[in-house]
Amino acid sequence: MKKILTTLLGFSLLCAAPVFSQPDSSAWLKRTASDTSKSQLNMDAVYNRPFLQAGKTPVAVGGYVETKAEYLRTDGISEGFGFQMQRTTLFLSSSLHRKIKFLTEIEFEEGTREINIEFASLDLQFDPLFNLRSGIVMNPIGAFNQNHDGPKWEFNDRPIAATQLLPATFSNVGMGVWGKHARRGWVFAYEAYLTNGFDDRIIANGENKTFLPAAKPNPARFEESFNGVPLFTGKIAVRNRRWGEIGFSTMQGVYNKFEEDGLRLDQKRAVRAWAIDFNATLPKLGTTLNGEWAWVSVDVPETYSQQFGDRQRGGFLDIVQPVLKRKMLGFDNAVLNLSLRLEYVDWNLGKFRETKGNIADHIWAVVPAVSFRPTAQTVLRFNYRYLAQTDILGNPPALTGGFQVGVASYF
Repeated sequence: MKKILTTLLGFSLLCAAPVFSQPDSSAWLKRTASDTSKSQLNMDAVYNRPFLQAGKTPVAVGGYVETKAEYLRTDGISEGFGFQMQRTTLFLSSSLHRKIKFLTEIEFEEGTREINIEFASLDLQFDPLFNLRSGIVMNPIGAFNQNHDGPKWEFNDRPIAATQLLPATFSNVGMGVWGKHARRGWVFAYEAYLTNGFDDRIIANGENKTFLPAAKPNPARFEESFNGVPLFTGKIAVRNRRWGEIGFSTMQGVYNKFEEDGLRLDQKRAVRAWAIDFNATLPKLGTTLNGEWAWVSVDVPETYSQQFGDRQRGGFLDIVQPVLKRKMLGFDNAVLNLSLRLEYVDWNLGKFRETKGNIADHIWAVVPAVSFRPTAQTVLRFNYRYLAQTDILGNPPALTGGFQVGVASYF
């Protein structure tokens, strides 16, 4: 990992070196993707970012940073104020040919506690409807997994359903095809990939419940498949250039090691996820709606207790209303937004065998927010976070509330 990071960073600095040697850098430095707040399709988010390109070199660099401060109380108990460097992310892209592109995304979370290569793929574009992608692929389940850059969102925390139900920024080594077709204000797109996938950590984990994100920290998935069965991820999306986009996606595979050196250990146990996502802007009000809902099904062995759910569901809805667009505080095109996020996740949809009562283990949250965008690529966020988490037995929920202040910006 250190060798990879050193090579990529050194290469990017070498390509940018002519910039620092010029007295007038504006002639050498060019920024692309001027407005990242208005993406095309969610599948385009990986390339729809601001990059800096030095001169006529084929390499461009970019990135974003997120920080926050918060004060939260759970059932009247607080750990006080906390400051967090949520993440610093670096992009490096290169156009080897007008139809051959490479892009990688490296993320440093909470300082350097976690360092991940989230995306590192080579695209070969044969036709708008047929293109090949190979490398570390970001599995397109839902929308947030691909379109997750902090500066695009009005909230300091990522959605619970995207990070604790689905494993946000989940990527694997593999390959597949994608394509788009536009006609009379409509855009149709698809993606289909075969990659390495999950392992048995989704049920054998410290959370003591069925938890798909538990497989994400395992770096072995970038070297080989846990069980030799590829994970399939597919998505279709339709966008109307005036109203918005809707997408349908699925992710299906086998998570357990059912065979070792020809010896049968277990039956194949499936993990499946389905998601629907949408985003739209109301024409007259300018209100933006952005939502996602997902269902998860896991074949849990009968030897596991009932706290390990075989069915899960959850999602979120963001409502963002611009209330002021004008020159403010020295910024010519500043925007003030009022926003609201609604969230819900149920990790266990089953019933207790003994009582036939519903198994709880769910959480819901409401997050009102005020955000100030001095430019489209930078956001200052003020959030109040209120959530209620209920345990498996359905006891009175643990209530958490508090304030968060954060900044996110591309650079």
